[in-house]
Amino acid sequence: MLFETARLVVRRLTLADAPFIRGLVTEPGWLGWIGSRDVESTADAERYLREGPLASYAAHGHGLYLVSLKSGEPVGICGILRRPTLDAPDLGYAIAARHAGKGYATEAARATLAHARHDLGLARVVAITDADHVASHRVLAKAGMRRAGTVATDDGPPLALFETGWGDPAPAGPA
Repeated sequence: MLFETARLVVRRLTLADAPFIRGLVTEPGWLGWIGSRDVESTADAERYLREGPLASYAAHGHGLYLVSLKSGEPVGICGILRRPTLDAPDLGYAIAARHAGKGYATEAARATLAHARHDLGLARVVAITDADHVASHRVLAKAGMRRAGTVATDDGPPLALFETGWGDPAPAGPA
């Protein structure tokens, strides 16, 4: 476990999470707002985990994490990404449709931002989302981020850009 909230436990993803990831990344909401990750099987989900979150842990010490209820039931993912097109680490998250509307995205985002600031010592975190994804905008605002303009994309309309307003990084705590 990396950290927990009142209702959630957040930990690093493992290959054992491939069945959950397969379901999450093939949901209509994921495909519509985030896009395909070419995951059609559990083996594809394992590839996605190896090339994405697990590779990010090795390269950066952080990445997308599994978000579960305290009962152990997975509800989604949330974490800090590094995208070459952004000038700061990026908050990313997705909650399974059956768990949407319960505040889990906001709770996980707040806790992940606190982890980024206090445990990882990051001075700034950004988030990008579709300009029309009003629910995501609300989550980011409730998590303490503010709208900071747009980011151009190579193959579509600009994305809404959000950022934290911390200023100087907090001292990194124990890992």
